[in-house]
Amino acid sequence: MKSNKIKISVMAVAAFAASSAAMAQSSVTLYGMLDAGIGYTSNVGGHDKFSLDGGASGSNKWGVKGQEDLGGGLSAVFKLENGFNIGTGRINGQGPIGSTRSLFNRQAYVGLSSDQYGTVRMGRQIDAVTEMVQGITGDGISASAFSTPGDVDNNDNTTNQNNAVKYISPVFHGFQVEGAYSFGGVAGATGSGQSWSVAADYLQGGLTVAGGYFRAVNQGESGWENATAQPSFGGALGYPSSGYYGGNAFKSAGIAQIAGQYEFGPYTAGLRYSNAQYQGSDGQASIHFNVMAGLLQYRVSPALSLAAEYTYVYGSAATPAQAAEGRTMASINQVSLGATYSLSKTTSVYVMGAYVHALGAQASVADFGNTASGGNQVQANIGMYHAF
Repeated sequence: MKSNKIKISVMAVAAFAASSAAMAQSSVTLYGMLDAGIGYTSNVGGHDKFSLDGGASGSNKWGVKGQEDLGGGLSAVFKLENGFNIGTGRINGQGPIGSTRSLFNRQAYVGLSSDQYGTVRMGRQIDAVTEMVQGITGDGISASAFSTPGDVDNNDNTTNQNNAVKYISPVFHGFQVEGAYSFGGVAGATGSGQSWSVAADYLQGGLTVAGGYFRAVNQGESGWENATAQPSFGGALGYPSSGYYGGNAFKSAGIAQIAGQYEFGPYTAGLRYSNAQYQGSDGQASIHFNVMAGLLQYRVSPALSLAAEYTYVYGSAATPAQAAEGRTMASINQVSLGATYSLSKTTSVYVMGAYVHALGAQASVADFGNTASGGNQVQANIGMYHAF
């Protein structure tokens, strides 16, 4: 009897050890970020505005991600991520204007990852250009205050591709590529509602270079449907919320971006260029924007970081009325400044600000969505963010 008890105990210990080993091969992580502060905006339709703003320097999101080691360098991976408004607690994030926001509105995917062959993911995902290029722009460093005026090139509002299959290659001598295709899912019309994106980056020492192209076609007459859910491409630059080029009324879009960043000592310098082409619905003419920006960040100490950026936008006039007056092109200048002080590895306080001067368009600082009554606007924010 004693011998049997010993055998049972040994088997129980072995089973527990095997279970622990299996659990050690899997991981599930809860993560997120909280960002809130006091904001001031001049000339919002001719009036000053004070508000509690979220996401001026970071973003408000929470998510769950994980992986399971399947052996032989192969892993199962997943991510569920939600964006929200920190001021109200409401679900927020990417989705067609006027639509119901989904629970995991930022990302929701599952896939397989191989050390040798790369990663395949399926579900709602950030497009390849945003994933590879955005992180080395001013928006990647200081979020909304350093993004393109009116976000005309989608530098800030990540384009989430619904129903997407994405491939990410392994890193080969510092070089990596990524591509995604989003099914429209319309019977008998394969191309309806589809979108795709490709991007590549190269990292060597302190130098990072990345570029890519996003394309969405046949998105419907009333908005971005099926394949892509993206709010207001450039909607803040004087476009009405509906009608001519209003909100998400563009039928198709093509956005090319390239960016480079170089770190030397306490400095980080960056340049970026983008070209955005939009085709209007109901036979309306296309509009386009060229965007150029230069960034300089200086780490005064391990805790304190200062940043400055100049952004220039040249493209189609903002409104039909201005085009009728002969102002067929818009010229927009923006200067952004920011300071961030880290209280710990996960908590920081910040001061951010930007000034926009626009000719041939109504001013709209960065991606705050506030349209001025004229060509000038100032935005200032003081706040904090905490990551977990």
